[in-house]
Amino acid sequence: MKTTLDLDAHLVAQAEKLAQAQGRTLAQLVEQTLQTRLGEAARQAADPPSLPVQAGRGGLRSGIDPCSNRALLDAADGDA
Repeated sequence: MKTTLDLDAHLVAQAEKLAQAQGRTLAQLVEQTLQTRLGEAARQAADPPSLPVQAGRGGLRSGIDPCSNRALLDAADGDA
């Protein structure tokens, strides 16, 4: 498939040098790079990072209304 892209000239020059050094065409380099990057993105999306879970007691101190933004802000500031 043919596609036209508007790329930075310096970036294209670097890619052409790399492709030549590897004995490949620019199209082959771009295709392989896209396959690699898209594969990485798919693996990251399929395997989201796990979040740490803290064991132990927790929750709000008594007297703090969890439905009140003001109460939560005051508690966070140490005013409650």
